[in-house]
Amino acid sequence: MITLVLISSIMAFILSMVLMMLCAVISKSSIMDREKMSPFECGFDPMNSPRSPFSIQFFLLAVLFLIFDIEIAIILPVIITMKWNMTSMWLLTIMAFIIILLLGLYYEWNNGVLEWSK
Repeated sequence: MITLVLISSIMAFILSMVLMMLCAVISKSSIMDREKMSPFECGFDPMNSPRSPFSIQFFLLAVLFLIFDIEIAIILPVIITMKWNMTSMWLLTIMAFIIILLLGLYYEWNNGVLEWSK
């Protein structure tokens, strides 16, 4: 019984070592792959220092996304609560909220924040 457990554990150890070595050999060829070493969507170069400055446009685009994402998260529950509250008041509040956001988007568009090539 003990020999069966010992043989099984040795076989599992050998199999795991073979799989780890196989994985290491396969991954060696893909480490220097040109696609993997190219900049990702965010524009960061993976070969440069992580402390290098990055384009402020990526940051501003992320902030815009968060603002409009939060807008949707705020407006969707309002639709449900409109059944029980004053509809005209909610409508004015939502319209004011959307107008303020659109004015901010127009302001950023006029300042060239949304232009990627200058």
